[in-house]
Formats: sequence, structure tokens, C-alpha cells
Amino acid sequence: MSLEVRRYTGNPLLTPRGDDWESVAVFNCAAAYKDNQIHILYRAVGDYFHYASSLGHAVFDKNLNLVERSDKPCFVPDLKLWEPSIEDPRFTEIDQELYMTYVVTTTPAPPGAVRRRLGIPKPMQAYTRIALAVVMDFNNFNRLGVITPYKAKERAAVLFPEKIDGKYAVLHRPSNWIGPDYGTDRPSIWFAYLSSLDGGMFGHKLIMVPKEKWESHKIGPGPSPIKTESGWLLIYHGVGKDYVYRAGAALLDLEEPWKVIARTHEPILEPEEDYERAGDVPNVVFPEGAVVISNELLLFYGAADKVCCVARVSLKELINHLITIAGR
Repeated sequence: MSLEVRRYTGNPLLTPRGDDWESVAVFNCAAAYKDNQIHILYRAVGDYFHYASSLGHAVFDKNLNLVERSDKPCFVPDLKLWEPSIEDPRFTEIDQELYMTYVVTTTPAPPGAVRRRLGIPKPMQAYTRIALAVVMDFNNFNRLGVITPYKAKERAAVLFPEKIDGKYAVLHRPSNWIGPDYGTDRPSIWFAYLSSLDGGMFGHKLIMVPKEKWESHKIGPGPSPIKTESGWLLIYHGVGKDYVYRAGAALLDLEEPWKVIARTHEPILEPEEDYERAGDVPNVVFPEGAVVISNELLLFYGAADKVCCVARVSLKELINHLITIAGR
């Protein structure tokens, strides 16, 4: 039995525009529901040569009508902190404070398909890490620094919205943590504690490895886990050997979230529409934002590394689907 989310008929929600900082691509967006409005922070690229990203800000009402879209980036790289590119934001609200994890890439470069099309040389190997910031008002941020382990190559990390065992906690995907020493031969999802919100990770636990055919190459966490009576709902991405990016869902134990109660055997979202199948990286749906409004989960995702989209599903229906898989 499979369950699929329903795409918004107005997709793509955001597309590239102008001839400057967001003219090439806008994708991989975080989402937060504040004062009856949905705030979106999205990755924006202005040229293929440098391919350095900044973040843009857009506001929608709860019916997904565009209210406002900033003409300037709201969060830009800080070269003094060795941030050549700011990528892939994710929001988490903790004690009424909004936090944002984001990817820092030291050697940004366009995807392979774009490089081959434009004749751009392959760059040196990039070092990617995850940093954390406090969101003051979607245009002002307080950077707290890098939180991922030294030498771990990270492109996906998100905080839990409340403490676990009295400590801040995070899900992350160190792509180079593979081999006998790590208990997995493919990039997987790990749980860890944070010593503080401006400190490092410790107490790492491997919780999810690629399992199904559609996610056999690698998996990674999506938006911040959502607390339900049945467990923590985790939306995650998976990549198969066909290099197609799809989305799945898992239910984690409330008190010990490194224990997986259930996970979907089939993806809940996969590339089907033209805007998901054709772009700078074809065949990609990449979930990073989620809000719950009137028991409906709105899942915000990047499509084909080109545009921002959204899909819907009943939160109750999704949880019941996972409970059925668990055999409860």
C-alpha cells in the first residue's frame, strides 16, 4: 500500500526572475507559519559561472497566494566567515525562537549537467558543512557558527523542535561517514545531541540507512521533525541508483528518536511533472520545508534544482499510513 501527497495546482510556487541574484534558479526552500502567513526562504542563484547562492524571502497567505517577495536577498554569504555560498535552509522553532540550519559550500559550482552543457571545468572537491543562525525577522539573522563535526561532509541537517533528554538534538547526514567504522556503506541519517546551540555535536547514533530500491544510493533528512502523539514525523529524501531524488516519510520514537517505528516502503513524492523532470538537475524533488495548517501538512520542495513547489497531505492520513506499516 502506498500514499502520495497532492501537488499544488499552482506549482511552481516560485520561479527565477530578473537578471541578477535570482535569475538562474530558485529552489530548496524552508518554510515557517507565523501570524497566519507562510514565510519561505529559498536558495537563489544568479549566474552559472560562480554559482554562489544567497537566500531570498517570500510570503504567502495560508491559501498559497503570494503576498510579498523581496527584491533583494535576505541572507548572503559572509566571506570573512569563509562562506562563499549559502545553500539549502531549514527552519526549526524551539521555545518560540526560530532557528535556521544552512549549508556552507567552500567551492560552489553548477551541477554536472550544467557544467557539461556550458563547458565549465569540474571544480576542486568541495567542502560542505552545516551552520546555524537565529532568525530575527526573516531579514536579520544572528549567526551561531558551524555545528557539524570536523571533516564531516554535510549537506543535510535539521534540529528537533524540543530538547531530547534535556539536550538540543539534531538529525544529520555526513556523506563521508561510510565503511566498517560507521556501520553503513552508503550515506545515511544520524541522530546527535548538541552541546549548545553554538557548539558541536556528540553522542552520534546511526538511525536510518538506505533500504528500499528508490533510496538505495543515499538518504538525508528533510524539514524539522514534526511532533505527533504517535511519534516524530520525519520527511526525508532518498536517491536511487537511477539518481532520481524522491521523498519518503518515517515515524521516530518520541523519547528515543534514534528508534524508527516505521518508514514508507514507497516514496510519497517523486518526479512526475515537467517542472520536476527537467531543470538544472533533472528528476529531483527535494523537501526542506513543512508547515501544518488545520491538520494539513504543506510540504515545500525544490524541483529539478530550478523552482520551488509545494504539495499537500492530511497529517492524520500520513500518520495512520505509517502506523499501518508498523503493524500497530
